Amino acid sequence: MTQAQLDGPIEAKYIAACVQAAPVAFDLKKTLEKTKDFAADATRTGAKLVLFPEAFISAYPRGSSFGATIGARTAEGRDLFRRYHASSIEVPGPAVDMLGSIAKQNKTFLVMGVIERDGGTLYCTVLTFAPDGRFLGKHRKLMPTGSERLVWGFGDGSTLPVYDTEIGKLGSVICWENYMPMMRAAMYAQRIQVYCAPTADGRPTWCSSMQHIALEGRCFVLSSNQFCQRSDYPDDYPSDLPSDPNAIVSPGGSCIVDPLGKVLAGPLWNQEGVISAEINLADISRALYDFDPVGHYSRPDVFSLTVDKREKRAVNSIIAEIDLT
Repeated sequence: MTQAQLDGPIEAKYIAACVQAAPVAFDLKKTLEKTKDFAADATRTGAKLVLFPEAFISAYPRGSSFGATIGARTAEGRDLFRRYHASSIEVPGPAVDMLGSIAKQNKTFLVMGVIERDGGTLYCTVLTFAPDGRFLGKHRKLMPTGSERLVWGFGDGSTLPVYDTEIGKLGSVICWENYMPMMRAAMYAQRIQVYCAPTADGRPTWCSSMQHIALEGRCFVLSSNQFCQRSDYPDDYPSDLPSDPNAIVSPGGSCIVDPLGKVLAGPLWNQEGVISAEINLADISRALYDFDPVGHYSRPDVFSLTVDKREKRAVNSIIAEIDLT
């Protein structure tokens, strides 16, 4: 029996919402307060699922080089990393407990982009919570893009979950991971139905990528991006962002797409807000009728994929047993 069957009947129809907003960059406490407010706004639409953007807690460090050039790092860049590290969260930890409380207060599934701190390494991570406040698990971004690699570590195959819930099979893929064909195939193989794609990509082409994934995976796709202005970052934030406090540095573009590629909500541009749409799980089987990417359309006699889900640790201890006889 699946966890969803244990929890209760599948909800075939419900409202899902995407939050498009900016955090209070590098301020964990104020960002959690803003999270609480936007989660409440989203659930007022009737949402049973609320998705927040990539790195919402507590910053996507747009425009910063962290003082790095090949062969050198600056003291200013090191201090910015210290600041970023201090505003990130540990999993589990007090911030995770608070996010669970927010999910419980709003009786909603909450999918949240965070910066996770594990020792001296930061990870771009997505956390998922159930309506009763339970922390279901996390996904660490496998492949940071470009200069993100300066400040974020790489995830591994141990955090590629798809959760079997009463609102469908729910999982997350972060930003440009969505351009990794084998990553998508690994999610389709888990029969993902509600595919969350928190992002920092605000290009007009992003929505068309979400439409492709919905069509390819025969799943609902939700994508949330931040809407940010220069004023959403501290005045003393070292970056190449414009000096005008009203300058838009991330225009958003959040959207919701059905399993046949139809845009149900969004894309939302150049403003904060919440978009929502009805999810009808019956539409998934209708879409799978003529295309199942890991079933009748997969050709396993020609193509195959191996996914290594083992956790990879830098240090592994082996304790030898000594025979004293």
